[in-house]
Amino acid sequence: MQSFDATSRTFVRAEGTVLVDARGQRVYDAVSSIWTIVHGHAHPVLIEAIAAQAARLDHATTLGATNPVAESLAQRLCALTGLDYAFFASDGASAVEASLKMALQYWQHRGAPERTRFVRLIDSYHGDTAGAMSVSDITVFKTRFGAVQFESIPYERCADAQRDDVAAIIVEPIVQAAAGMRVVARATYDGLKGCTPLLIVDEIATGFGRTGTMFAYEQLGLQPDIVCLGKGITGGILALSATLARQHVYEAFLGDPSERKQFFHGHSFAGNPIACAAALASLTLFEREATLTRAAAIAARSAQRLATLAVHPKVRETRQAGAMIGVELRESASGWSVANALYERGVFTRPIGDTVQFVPPLSSTDAEVDGFFDALEAVLA
Repeated sequence: MQSFDATSRTFVRAEGTVLVDARGQRVYDAVSSIWTIVHGHAHPVLIEAIAAQAARLDHATTLGATNPVAESLAQRLCALTGLDYAFFASDGASAVEASLKMALQYWQHRGAPERTRFVRLIDSYHGDTAGAMSVSDITVFKTRFGAVQFESIPYERCADAQRDDVAAIIVEPIVQAAAGMRVVARATYDGLKGCTPLLIVDEIATGFGRTGTMFAYEQLGLQPDIVCLGKGITGGILALSATLARQHVYEAFLGDPSERKQFFHGHSFAGNPIACAAALASLTLFEREATLTRAAAIAARSAQRLATLAVHPKVRETRQAGAMIGVELRESASGWSVANALYERGVFTRPIGDTVQFVPPLSSTDAEVDGFFDALEAVLA
């Protein structure tokens, strides 16, 4: 906070894969504005969808009501994931909070109120709200806030993740982005197939093509009970998140109003029609522009360039899951000094410790991918 210089990081305009700062400098958005932008900034299809919906119905509550745009998006998301119902919120952490509360209340209605514990991966990150912090494992984000957290169990060290006091197991699939693009061994997920506790998969960072498939859990053969979505859901340009649940989870909350079994949780802007319209337009672009095919090309090009970087004397390790890439520098290098030097060469990224991120918009060209790696190699030299 104290050392931040806003004069060099005030963005005033964006187009395609480029951000423009107040000085007029154009920089490649190599981190997709923190893993959100999918089809590029200011895509005309998304802008048109937003404008048209704003003129028709800008906002209406989904607390005791609904709207056709949110209904349509719920149907599209459920068709893509194989889940059955969608609960909307505004950000990823809120989607995680909803999933945790759903899991607790689910077991209360199923006659197992003792199931109150949560299991998570080592080095996990699920957001900065109280419940999300509680199932996260990155020290710097949570140590000062222990008073508002509960204890969670690390899956990798848990002798029996299916013990009878566990409500749910929550995992990031394939890659843990906030841990520096840490790639998790596929075998780690094998024990989650057919588990008794609910399985919550956090696709907030990995969803919408980042790892090569629309959702990363598809590659792992998992059948989650609950899936959390966010970030790229609207193409990355408006705040929206969703917590998707299977039929058996939904049905546990049904009953006469006097039973008070319903899910007592809601958000003011849940199911906002403008955000939902952007999300529907984004899903259309996935088909129209073959976004997953482009994502595969970005991943392949990046893998070629990473092969050279992997043996660079200033690089400790390279990590990749599709178009989610981390280049961890050795102790002699500083993540921020490299990121600042990259900015002056026209590339915007943000390090995680000594790991330089490359999570580009999925509309990036081969030339833009090469431009990032060329700049990084020049800075390291």
